[in-house]
Amino acid sequence: MVNTGGDRRPKYQRIADTLREGIRSGEYGPGDRLPGENDLMVTHGVARMTARQALSVLRDEGVAEARKGAGVFVREFRPLRRRGVQRLAQRQWGNGRSIWSADIENRSLEVDRITVADEAAPDGVAAVLSLADEETVCVRRRRFVLDGKPVLLATSYLPASLVAGTAITQEDTGKGGTYARLAELGCEPVHFREEIRSRMPSKDEASQLSMSAGTPVILVCRTAFTDEGRPVEVNEMTLDAASYILEYDFDA
Repeated sequence: MVNTGGDRRPKYQRIADTLREGIRSGEYGPGDRLPGENDLMVTHGVARMTARQALSVLRDEGVAEARKGAGVFVREFRPLRRRGVQRLAQRQWGNGRSIWSADIENRSLEVDRITVADEAAPDGVAAVLSLADEETVCVRRRRFVLDGKPVLLATSYLPASLVAGTAITQEDTGKGGTYARLAELGCEPVHFREEIRSRMPSKDEASQLSMSAGTPVILVCRTAFTDEGRPVEVNEMTLDAASYILEYDFDA
């Protein structure tokens, strides 16, 4: 039975807290089955709806996941710590390393569903890149899969006239990726701006990222600038919020 101790919050929230603490303490480890609705009803003396709501809280937070016909389990996937400052340092891509190498340590990363095409620029992108009327962009779309779990969708826009004939227009951009190739063109990125928002995913996003119901996405829009202040790339990213910790480490 949940001890209220004067806590006026709904019972389902207090039950969710108890389960969450059990996960943090190690009582329930990754992949373990959590008490089901019937168990929670007996243990805490609550109705089925209350027990269901408690489990839903953990699912919505990305802490647990439902498996059809089996119950609710502690999520096994370890969230990725996205180091927003270090990953974009020139010493990363300038030395031929992927910017992802600052984040993933020894974990397995796969990039799939890669498409590259010249397209008309969306109005917002055209404005940021200061494109002339009807000037096209090279659009790079891809999905990032970490330890078998899709975690991010990315769409990059670069001026087609700038990158034509380079490896940026190929699926494999080579060591150091797009930023290393821009540097070879004399357009080395030296400054980045990231704008971050959050919302619920579209049906397509939820499907592509294999997301649990109720989990939001984080939207990161990054613009890369040269030393002269010229914007050379806009990268629109959609992150599974339950798969990420956003870390920004900088001096005062």
